[in-house]
Amino acid sequence: MTVQPAHDVVRAATPRLRPLFNVAQRLGRGWNAMRTRMVRNGDYVAQVVAYRGYGTTRRVRVLARVMYARPGLHGREDTFMNVRGWVSFTSVPIEYAEVTVEIGGTRAVVRADSGGVVDAMVDVELTPGWHEARMSADGAEASVGQILVVSPEARFGIVSDIDDTVMVTALPRPFLALWNTFVLSERARTPTPGMAVLLDRLATDHPEAPVVYVSTGPWNAAPTLSRFLGRNLYPAGPLLLTDWGMTPDRWFRSGREHKRENLVRLAAEFPEIRWLLVGDNGQHDEAIYAEFAAAHPASVAAVAIRELSPSQAVFSGGTTHDAGEAAARPDVTWASAPDGAGLAEQLEAAGIL
Repeated sequence: MTVQPAHDVVRAATPRLRPLFNVAQRLGRGWNAMRTRMVRNGDYVAQVVAYRGYGTTRRVRVLARVMYARPGLHGREDTFMNVRGWVSFTSVPIEYAEVTVEIGGTRAVVRADSGGVVDAMVDVELTPGWHEARMSADGAEASVGQILVVSPEARFGIVSDIDDTVMVTALPRPFLALWNTFVLSERARTPTPGMAVLLDRLATDHPEAPVVYVSTGPWNAAPTLSRFLGRNLYPAGPLLLTDWGMTPDRWFRSGREHKRENLVRLAAEFPEIRWLLVGDNGQHDEAIYAEFAAAHPASVAAVAIRELSPSQAVFSGGTTHDAGEAAARPDVTWASAPDGAGLAEQLEAAGIL
């Protein structure tokens, strides 16, 4: 579970507010610098947390985060530790750190961004399947992450949202949402009924299909979300998350733009794959998927929407029918049901399962 503005409000720094925006940015940098000095004098150590990445047989996308954290807080990305959600938010990012990536006999140096996040492409020759990438930084403990290399023969893939799609997050109840994010561990989070079975059936029927999870949640929550997905037997796949805070020209990052950009990127990186887009009707997934299907019809196999109740959808920032007329288009298969079993029945009737 991650918390975000209910209606995903993203305000640009207008010329009138630019001085205030610049002050806020300086305060943010000063705050991070102060925290960095504090943790360096304490018992925190530099660490690289490698996340699952993906790519082709010639180029892969590596994902990681470089930070100061308590020793032992971040183990391997696929280990199962009972970690409370708030603990991940006590780490301090290491800005613009140089990270060495070793994968398949190739060694490359990439750089983290201002939030300590590494999101970089590495040219490498690899065979389809899972590979390990070792990532290290000066003074930081090395970490090993998994990289999914998609087969050139793959023609079907799955993109799935997380919040209220595969995990019941209770976003309409803000206090419970905060509790789920900062207090509960992944052991206490509730999977959406039938969704793990649905995605597992799809992955079994299409063994070469990549499964990619796209969420507006922050990278701090990645280890917890990965453990939740593994514990509840969801197919393994990379997480594409975002980061909270200001961008160079906006007060808040846009979750909707994050999803749009990654969908467009996947379409460009895998032009032969048609994607099943899985989401819910509480955070504008219908509208985002409808726009993508209209712009990239050859990249969409079907859209599957998990239905929230009308009150849940409205309070989550969406509506019960956010796709408009796009859901009625004959060239796009749409499935809509409150659980995975209902979606599976409709996808089976459409020939997707």
